[in-house]
Amino acid sequence: MKTADPELMRAINRLNVLDTVRRHGPISRIEISERTELSTTTVSAITASLLDDGLILPRHEGDIRNEAVRGRPRVMLELNPDAARVVGAKIAANRMVFVVTNFRGDVLSKLALPIRIDRQPIGVIADLVEDGVRRCVLDAGLSLEDVDSVCLGFPGVIEHRTGYIRSSPIFRDTNVDFAAEMSTRLATPTIVESDAHAITLGHHWFGKARDLEDMVLISLEQTLGLGVLHGNSLFRGAGGLSHNLGDLVLGMGPNGVVRLFSQAGESAILGEQQADGRFAEAIRLGRGMNHAQALIKADDDRLISAAIRAGEAVGLTIANIVTLFAPPRVILVGSSLALGEPFLNSLRDAYALAIPPSLRGVSELVFDDSTDDFWAQGAAAVALYELYESPWSTTGPAL
Repeated sequence: MKTADPELMRAINRLNVLDTVRRHGPISRIEISERTELSTTTVSAITASLLDDGLILPRHEGDIRNEAVRGRPRVMLELNPDAARVVGAKIAANRMVFVVTNFRGDVLSKLALPIRIDRQPIGVIADLVEDGVRRCVLDAGLSLEDVDSVCLGFPGVIEHRTGYIRSSPIFRDTNVDFAAEMSTRLATPTIVESDAHAITLGHHWFGKARDLEDMVLISLEQTLGLGVLHGNSLFRGAGGLSHNLGDLVLGMGPNGVVRLFSQAGESAILGEQQADGRFAEAIRLGRGMNHAQALIKADDDRLISAAIRAGEAVGLTIANIVTLFAPPRVILVGSSLALGEPFLNSLRDAYALAIPPSLRGVSELVFDDSTDDFWAQGAAAVALYELYESPWSTTGPAL
């Protein structure tokens, strides 16, 4: 029987220890051994290497000057915040939000630019993104030479490994190699990722899934996205593809295949109202769902019906996802949550009706109205995640 590659196993163990320090630090070596199920000898060797590389720092608990305290101070380990700095960004049709974080994920600066960029030429979009990154880095008191990586979160279908944006409402073209474009402009390694994957890692690192190794996130924004976390790692498709949940088939109708976006997409919900001048302007500025919320509160029957229909479709979708993966938690985020009770109640009712009896109570549904800052912080988490994974080479940060 073929044995595992020793170098690969060392890299996996190193990543496991580093992630344990991130999630539970300050933490002792004994606690790391218990959580990772690695021997104390192995943990000591790995943490010594991480200390040498400057990725973690010791913290002494107790006062060595106090003679009344017996024994040596307890040494706790935590991430070194200065080990790396990254930029994360959420790029939406009508706004861009940037953050700079350190290796621990602390936000050093943030910048929001309410500017419409969708369907602009690629060069114009690249100019605006470049200016946003540079301004945010400058606001953090840094230069791009101090930044280890940049991650840009886009709506649509993203091929993470190649950096190609296969399709996005931001671009006129398909198969845009935006990662290469921005890496050249910034002279800094640049990653593109789906905004749904970015917010998934954001919740895993900083939010409502920090305590979990497995979970599912559903993004209800301009596009409908899916993030699946398994064993602390994002699940991606072939070539690192993100998932366009809006293309999920719900069934067959008189006109053929019925897909989720036709029932629960933003355009499907708001479409009947777009002729109204004020509403059309709100949609143009990216505030369509908030305006729809006000109309629903005013008992607009058409929007209430659209919200109920969308909620039913999303509830059925969640039931199917839980049937496939049985995650302990499903987190829902995005602008559609602004539709309020008609949407949320119909979603819960449809989910309760569709979930198999054997899986009732298995998955907790969590609704989160995260700000754009948090989405951008999620993109920064993707960049940090890449740095964390590079111990496959067992060298330091870039690890």
